[in-house]
Amino acid sequence: MIDQRTHIGFSGQDVPPEDVFNQCVRCGLCLPTCPTYVETLVETSGPRGRIALIRAVAEGQLDLTSPGFMHQMSECLDCRACEAVCPSGVRYGELLEPTRTQIVRATAPGRSPAASIGRSVLIGTLFSQLWFMRLAASFVRFYQRSGLQAFARSSGILRALHLDELEALAPRMSSPFFIAAGQRFPAQGARRATAFLHAGCIMHVAFADWDEASVRVLTRAGIDVVVPADQGCCGAITIHAGEMDRGRELAKRNIASFERSGADVYVINAAGCGSALKEYGQLFHADPAWHERALAFSAKVRDITEYLDEVGIGPGLGTVNAVVTYQDPCHLAHAQRITAAPRRLLAQIPGLEIREMEESSLCCGSAGIYNVTQPEMAGRLGRRKVQHVVDVAPDILATANPGCALQIANGLRTSNPKIEVLHVVQLLDRAYSAGTGTFKQLL
Repeated sequence: MIDQRTHIGFSGQDVPPEDVFNQCVRCGLCLPTCPTYVETLVETSGPRGRIALIRAVAEGQLDLTSPGFMHQMSECLDCRACEAVCPSGVRYGELLEPTRTQIVRATAPGRSPAASIGRSVLIGTLFSQLWFMRLAASFVRFYQRSGLQAFARSSGILRALHLDELEALAPRMSSPFFIAAGQRFPAQGARRATAFLHAGCIMHVAFADWDEASVRVLTRAGIDVVVPADQGCCGAITIHAGEMDRGRELAKRNIASFERSGADVYVINAAGCGSALKEYGQLFHADPAWHERALAFSAKVRDITEYLDEVGIGPGLGTVNAVVTYQDPCHLAHAQRITAAPRRLLAQIPGLEIREMEESSLCCGSAGIYNVTQPEMAGRLGRRKVQHVVDVAPDILATANPGCALQIANGLRTSNPKIEVLHVVQLLDRAYSAGTGTFKQLL
C-alpha cells in the first residue's frame, strides 16, 4: 500500500487520493461511456487506463511530466461519464483534477515568461475580475458587430493566420450584459422561496438572455430572485486547468456571498458551473476553516431545471409548436445525475414534440475550454454529436450548458443552420410569452 503522505510521483497538497484509484477493479464497464475511448479504442485513452497511469506516477514508475502522461491528462474531457456507470463508485474527478494541478506546478518553472503572463491573465485575471471579463467581452462585441468580423472572415485573414476555427468558437456577446448588481426580482403572486441566481462569468456577457429567462421563469414560479453583486466565477475552468488554489479563492467569494444573501437556494443555469459549485466540499476537504461552510453551501446549490422540477413551474404556459431534441450536458447528467428533470419540464410545454437522439449524454467535445486546448478530438466529438442531432430532424436543440450550446451551434452552422439551440429555461420562457403575450416585458 502507498502512504498518501509519501507519494513518490506527487508532492505537496492536492495529491490524488490513493483510496480512489485503489477502488478501480479494471472491469471495463466505463469504456463504452468514455468519449475519447469510443473515438480511439486506445486503452490509455479510457478511464481505467488513465487511472493506471496516475497510479504509476504515484508509485514512481512513471514521470509526472512524461509527454504521454501529460497528453492523456489533457485529452480527458473530465466529463464524469465513467463515474455514473462505475460499479465500484470510483470518483474519477478526484483523481484527474489534483493530477492536473500537480502537472501545472511541476511544469511552471520551465514555462516561458510570455506563457506565464498569458496563463495568469487568461486563467487568473479574466475569471477572477469580472470587470476585466466585461472589458474583454466589449472588445469582442465591437469586433462582431462593427463589420470587422465580416471583413476578417471574408478577406481570408483569419485563415492565413490559422485563427479561423478558433475565432468561430467565440460566442456572440450579449447586448446588454447581465451584470450582478444586487438586483431583486419579486415573485409573481405568492412568494414561495428566495433564490440566489448565479449570473456566471462567461454567462453574464455571452448568455445574458439565459440569465434573463431564468429570472422570468423563476419569478413566474413564485420565487423571489436575488442577484448579489459580490458573487463571482464558480472556478470550474480554473480548477479544470490545474489551478486549484485560484479555484478556492473564487469559491470562497461565492460561499460568503450566499451566506450574506439570506437566500434559500443557490440556483445555477450552467451545468458545468453547477457541478463545480456542488463539489466545493471536496475542494476544501483539507481546510478545516472552510470545509463545513463549503458543504453547507453545496447542499443548497440547485441546477435551475432541478429546482423548477422540485418546486413546480407556474401556470400559463402557451403553445410552442416545434420538434425538440434534448442533449444531456455531461456535468448535469454524469456529475450531478440529473437527466429526467429537464425532460419533465419540456414535456409540460403544450405543442412540443420531443424526440430522443442517439448518444445524448456522450460529450459533445466542448468541456470548458477543451475545444481550444484539444481541437482535433473536440472536432471529432462535435461532428459526432451534430450528426445525431441532425438525424432526428428537430426544430430546436435544447440543452442546459453554454459550452454545449456553443459547440453544437457551431457545428450546426454548416450542417443545418435552421436548427435553433436553446436552454430548457428559454423554451419555458417562450411558452410563457406565448401564453400571456406580455410576460417578456417583466424584465
